[in-house]
Amino acid sequence: MKNYDHYFSANKKLWNNKTAVHVASAFYNLDAFKAGATSLNPIELAEMPDVNGKSLLHLQCHFGMDTISFARMGATSTGLDLSDAAITAATELAATLQANARFVCANVYDANEHISEQFDIVFTSYGTIGWLPDLQKWANVIKERLKPGGVFYMVDFHPVVWMFDDNFSFVKYSYFNTGEPIMEELSGTYADRNADLHDAEYGWNHSLSEIISALLDAGLTLDFFHEHLTSPYNCFNNTVEIKPGEFQIKGMEGKIPMLYSIRATKG
Repeated sequence: MKNYDHYFSANKKLWNNKTAVHVASAFYNLDAFKAGATSLNPIELAEMPDVNGKSLLHLQCHFGMDTISFARMGATSTGLDLSDAAITAATELAATLQANARFVCANVYDANEHISEQFDIVFTSYGTIGWLPDLQKWANVIKERLKPGGVFYMVDFHPVVWMFDDNFSFVKYSYFNTGEPIMEELSGTYADRNADLHDAEYGWNHSLSEIISALLDAGLTLDFFHEHLTSPYNCFNNTVEIKPGEFQIKGMEGKIPMLYSIRATKG
């Protein structure tokens, strides 16, 4: 595999710097979460299997709100993330809430070096695989960390969304993964656009065929693939709320999908 350490180091710095801003932001609304609100959205709550009494691994968990939400639903939760600042925040949050959740700081590709057990469920969501250049390696980690009969579930922003420039005024990037990173230097962050953040970030676009093929090639069986017209997050420029908590790109309402979701099972 090509050496991507430079890009991963830059992205780790990026997310370390974002973490404190995100923890304090209205976007994440940590006060409501501490008071008992779930961070999970209706899509994943409707499509995932029951987590009560199950072991669950959350890949690219950020500072752990979803991981802890699953623990509140009865799962034994483990979260993994590249950012040590995020993992520190997640560990402190779990301790404060006395949640049955633990956290591991590692690159997804190195998960097997840090976590040896297998899980009933592996979960990832919203803005995750775009930070990963090689989905074959990603899918193999999922396979190796799932128990036989275990379920993988993901929901993420649709690849079509990542083709546009930041203001959704024109198609800027290829739908397909060219192998070369997309470098951007954007101010602020989706949770606080006025934040004093100016780090470079490196990402990779992945087509639906690449995503699904990686999971199938790893030996998983596809249970379903769904596309969704709206996003539960107002995290892009030039969006419009078409229903409470449902967002689309202004001028493209009803024309492009905002999300996709996949559930697959290990035989």
